[in-house]
Amino acid sequence: MSMHSIPPTNEWRDKRWLWLLSPSIPVAFSAALAAFACSGQWLWLLFAPAFVHLVMPLLDLAFGEDFSNPPESAVAQLEEDFFYRALVWAYVPFQIAGTVFGAWLATTQALPWYAFAGLVLSVGSFNGIGIATAHELGHKKETLDRWLAKLALAPTMYGHFYVEHNRGHHKRVATPEDPASARMGESFWAFLPRTVLGSLRSAWGLERERLNRQGKSAWSVGNDNLQAWALSLVFYGGLVAWLGGSVLVFLLLQGLYGASLLEVVNYVEHYGLLRQQEPTGRYVRCAPEHSWNSNHIVGNILLYHLQRHSDHHAHPARRYQALRHFDAAPQLPAGYATMITAAYFPPLWYALMDHRVVAHYAGDLSQVNLQPSARPALLKRWRQEEAAMQDSAA
Repeated sequence: MSMHSIPPTNEWRDKRWLWLLSPSIPVAFSAALAAFACSGQWLWLLFAPAFVHLVMPLLDLAFGEDFSNPPESAVAQLEEDFFYRALVWAYVPFQIAGTVFGAWLATTQALPWYAFAGLVLSVGSFNGIGIATAHELGHKKETLDRWLAKLALAPTMYGHFYVEHNRGHHKRVATPEDPASARMGESFWAFLPRTVLGSLRSAWGLERERLNRQGKSAWSVGNDNLQAWALSLVFYGGLVAWLGGSVLVFLLLQGLYGASLLEVVNYVEHYGLLRQQEPTGRYVRCAPEHSWNSNHIVGNILLYHLQRHSDHHAHPARRYQALRHFDAAPQLPAGYATMITAAYFPPLWYALMDHRVVAHYAGDLSQVNLQPSARPALLKRWRQEEAAMQDSAA
């Protein structure tokens, strides 16, 4: 069977049992760590990054895309089904257990530097994907879901994402003011420090404003940032008490890598897209056309439909199992696993994406979210390309 033998489908079928694959990620990655512990073969430590950057893109290619949407008559039942909530909850204990196992390996095994690096990437991988789990949980109103979201963020020390994503990013998405919306002409490596620092400042400011309205200090126990960071401190502190201070090097490195996986996904999701301003100066309401979308089946199953990002931003309360495809949403040329790998190489990324951004806005670069420092060069380049196309047509 060829890699292209499974055509895109528009007929919706409930993928109920396939969703079991989502919480299996930390189980599979931890099993690879166990295989290393038993065999001593350090290549097992490369299983997780290889799966993310090589296997998932191939699986996306092999199994294709699914453009089907659940009928509205089925949505209420889907959203009320406890099975789907339990699947998201299941990720978190496996994630925490895998992180503890990885920390134990890092401090009890004599690892050469390359094996230690593989261990960092392995544990950082399922904690980075764990942020996608926290993303799904953090949008819900139930107290258990929200605390599990904070717990899923604890291994990466990225607890402020809980605040910034829900109340900052969703409000400012696809605008120049949003630190998590990448601009056309901005490389991932330029985006990374801007989004990390900008999101941290925004999260703190949002909580300070919320608590001040209640007559409380930003340093009160009700601060969601402080609650989430406290979970990280307890988690890290417990591992230090058990395994010694040397474990901190491993924990910090895997956390940095895990957080970077979130931010490279952020980079992909809104690159170059811009909500236009109304005469009043307000931005138009967020719609499916303001997020890049992907319908690749494998990535969507493993990431709780995160790739149907257009519907998520237009309807953030909608649960993952009911998210839809919209024809108006701009489509990525591949799934997230492929695109985040391409984002690490700016020339490749620009070649894949810049012409898609321009086409999405029918060549009108005034509607594009452009990197200010790259604006003159981008305007010149695309005007020249437009002129060349007109000359060839004539």
